[in-house]
Amino acid sequence: MVRRRVGLRLGSTNKEDHRNAHRICGHRFGKTAFHLVALGERSKILLRRKFSRSQLLTYTANLPSSLIGLEACAGAHFLGAMLRKQGHQVRLFPAQFVKPYRKSNKSDFIDAEAIAEAVTKQNMRFAQLKTQEQLDWQAMHRVRDRLVQRRTALINDIRGFLLERGITFAAQPIHLRKNLPTVIEDAEQNLSPRLRSLLDRLWQEWKQIETDVQTITDEIERISNEDTRCRQLRQIPGFGPLVSTATVAAIGNGAAFRRGRDFAAWVGVVPRQVLHRWQAETVRHQQARQRLSASHADPRCAGGTVSREA
Repeated sequence: MVRRRVGLRLGSTNKEDHRNAHRICGHRFGKTAFHLVALGERSKILLRRKFSRSQLLTYTANLPSSLIGLEACAGAHFLGAMLRKQGHQVRLFPAQFVKPYRKSNKSDFIDAEAIAEAVTKQNMRFAQLKTQEQLDWQAMHRVRDRLVQRRTALINDIRGFLLERGITFAAQPIHLRKNLPTVIEDAEQNLSPRLRSLLDRLWQEWKQIETDVQTITDEIERISNEDTRCRQLRQIPGFGPLVSTATVAAIGNGAAFRRGRDFAAWVGVVPRQVLHRWQAETVRHQQARQRLSASHADPRCAGGTVSREA
């Protein structure tokens, strides 16, 4: 039985989107077109077709078990889960890893063929399909980040409005939060009735955002306390509820990493032995610079010739 390799390219039906496919693939939602290229033995093309979403899942349900490669873009986790339910082996990897296998100018079918070529490479780095739980956790973090950014923008607006009236506060938001209600109600402040009304509206919005942020934060902390993987990560210095849940949402159980050193490099944590080696090299470099400075200051060095040669 010939084992099929299938490459799927998620695209859009808009011509302008096709021209910008390399730019929008990872960010655009509502994909409607799917380009499929199936390869057999010796990379012979067995199939080259374009499907809608419903047509694709109907077609793959009738295919024999195949190895399917997908670009890691919006909607890929849902499609990968559906294909796995149909009995296919699904591998997900970033779009930039496909580029070396593209044979000519960029198009959706050429990209799909490149995906089918790259999916069998043993040294290819694949991404893990995210579970519904991971997607939920990621959604919570993104909503919280958006609320925090919105709160920061709102605070900056309030500070700017008050600064134009000669009213200033210390840098930390806690000072503005404590004194803003008093400023709004103080009739002696240089504030017009219209601005007082706007500031009161912004103050109510600020309190609502604070409540929303705290609600999501409490839920994240509860998840971090209940999940075993999060509790293990929190044993690492610097890993709290937010970082631990975000890490599990991104990588799951860490099966994509071959060893702990790879995970540490991905997180940005430096192993202790590497840190000690780096510190020793830093000390040697500092000593070398001190010797060069001393030789440059020595009048016997003929105007610094020795130090420049060194």
